[in-house]
Amino acid sequence: MERIVDIATDGRHLSAHRGFLIVSEERAEVGRVPLDDIAAVIVHAHGVSWTTNLVVALAERGALLVLCARNHAPVAVCQPLDGHHAQNARIRAQWEAGKPLMKQVWKQIIVAKIHWQKAVLEAFGHRHDAFDLLARKVGSGDPANIEAQAARRYWPLLMGTDFRRDREAEGINAMLNYGYTVVRAIVARAVVAAGLHPSIGVHHAHRGNALALADDLMEPFRPLVDALTLTLCRQDICSVTPPAKLAYARLTTLDLPQNTVTTTVSGAAQKVAQSLAACFESGQSSNLILPIPPPSAQLTGLDGLLP
Repeated sequence: MERIVDIATDGRHLSAHRGFLIVSEERAEVGRVPLDDIAAVIVHAHGVSWTTNLVVALAERGALLVLCARNHAPVAVCQPLDGHHAQNARIRAQWEAGKPLMKQVWKQIIVAKIHWQKAVLEAFGHRHDAFDLLARKVGSGDPANIEAQAARRYWPLLMGTDFRRDREAEGINAMLNYGYTVVRAIVARAVVAAGLHPSIGVHHAHRGNALALADDLMEPFRPLVDALTLTLCRQDICSVTPPAKLAYARLTTLDLPQNTVTTTVSGAAQKVAQSLAACFESGQSSNLILPIPPPSAQLTGLDGLLP
């Protein structure tokens, strides 16, 4: 299981005891979750405390502790230092990867993201004819910034002409922040588990970004969060409510097609990270395995993730 634990109530205390995450309030237990089931603990509330034993236990299992601001965007992440038996060799290969390889990998990521955007628009009955052409225009490293051109078409079509993507805004924007935080945590965990360093990005390179590589690899998954957000809004859930949080957490278990098999979103994230490690070791971008959009009926049936 890949469970997302969300702490949204002030005054809670988190600790580890006999293989469980224990949530307490005024020294009385209010909940527990098996540590082996946890992919990430996301803390939104203020006044929350936790023990060092818990942070160590999460790190030993490859789980992340994510701290969020009021806009539901992550501001700090505690992640494991060790994630794979060949970590040293893989990080060396990652660090020494040449720019041509990085640019080819980024091209594939953006092409996959645009195909996902097209799939979401098509599923919800919006125009999508321009997105195949945009995907074909993406060059190595995306020098023409086709990603931004696609975004300028995508958001008005999906959310309406009045919508503006703003990380600091409430409502739909806050919901997107939360959904992206969940996916970012899953991808970051997969990156560490693959023996890669999350701060050495393929494209994102801000010196203060400790999860640059996770931000790169989560790009194709973003439209899936967008589709769920639109679905929630159509169910009159237009803010980060407990049902919305549960739906976003369940999104990580959604089945996705992958060649001749089916995997979950969490499994697809692991496959992306593992295949990228193979790219670095071989020097061949053709090894990269990116997520494939599911059928339209699955994208429009995301209301099944609601409690």
